Amino acid sequence: MTNVRAPAWKWEWNLNTVVILVGFVGSVMAWGASWERLSSSQNSHANALDRMDKRLTAAEVSLRQIDNHELRISAVEKQAAEAATSMRAVESTLNALSADTRVMREILQRIEASQRDGAQLRR
Repeated sequence: MTNVRAPAWKWEWNLNTVVILVGFVGSVMAWGASWERLSSSQNSHANALDRMDKRLTAAEVSLRQIDNHELRISAVEKQAAEAATSMRAVESTLNALSADTRVMREILQRIEASQRDGAQLRR
């Protein structure tokens, strides 16, 4: 029998193999960079959402205070309108009393004048 030698292994790089390996490594690196950007963007968006949530909560609190102030202002305006109505009623009552007082004074002056005239006639 003849001795057949096993072929010797040659370590050679084929251009297609190099291109495929570089493309694979580049794809893995690009995927890793994209994943990192996505993760950092998610964190920054989560922080932004937290800030917006806090701002919205603060805005709701101030809106409730404004609603409370509007309610108080409307109550005060209603009281002021009622007070003005009451003051008009008091003013009209005072005017009526003033007129009645004038009439009473005229009547009293006439009575005094008639009493003076009657007293002079008796003398």
